[in-house]
Amino acid sequence: MAVDVVSEVVIGRPVAEVARYAGDPSNAPAWYVNITSVEWLTPTPLRVGSRVAFVAHFLGRRLAYTYEIVELVPDERLVMRTAEGPFPMETTYRWEPHGDGATRMILRNRGEPSGFASVAAPVLAATMRRANRKDLATLKAHLETGPT
Repeated sequence: MAVDVVSEVVIGRPVAEVARYAGDPSNAPAWYVNITSVEWLTPTPLRVGSRVAFVAHFLGRRLAYTYEIVELVPDERLVMRTAEGPFPMETTYRWEPHGDGATRMILRNRGEPSGFASVAAPVLAATMRRANRKDLATLKAHLETGPT
């Protein structure tokens, strides 16, 4: 069974600021509660073909996976897919202007768990949805109250 989780938040900052911060994998541990470390496997800056290794803790397990950037439209969209990891996953960030100087950020995770994870896909999706909502709330609070 596939997992497809979409979450969104409106952040009171311009698109360029939100995209610059959220689209930089080095910042992920500051706003993703489950991500504990990030390692660039290719030189910066971020571009199509960049590879970044993440370590996360999710559902009591340590997960190590590598994302490859497959699409990058500055200030609009970032798409990354697992090149290595426990199951194929694609993460998409979209940024849109919203009102006067704000940004609507949409976070989508979709993938095809295998083995036991495929049986637990509904629980996995619900847990992922809750985590994504918390992560986006953390990102919003960070960007609206701190330096970018």
